[in-house]
Amino acid sequence: MSPYRTGSPQAGRIIAIVADVMALILGLWILMYLLDANRANDFVQFVHDAARWLAGWSHDLFTFDEEWARVVCGYGLAAVVYLFIGHAVAGRMYRRH
Repeated sequence: MSPYRTGSPQAGRIIAIVADVMALILGLWILMYLLDANRANDFVQFVHDAARWLAGWSHDLFTFDEEWARVVCGYGLAAVVYLFIGHAVAGRMYRRH
């Protein structure tokens, strides 16, 4: 066994699933926003709060005139980054074992 091996296929799978769930929450908020979901609904509020927390670093990163474009780009960028990084890390863990 090589001393440079780290991680495991199970850990890689977990990282990929977490990245997928994060991107799903962000994508769900984008969809709810575009479909004008009722923000007084508890589930909609939960998804919005979770997405806002996940995309805190990319929220209002863009200054488009249209609010829908800012939401799609800001939250969409966060979703893509989480998917890319999460699956890249997971892929490296799969290959190392």
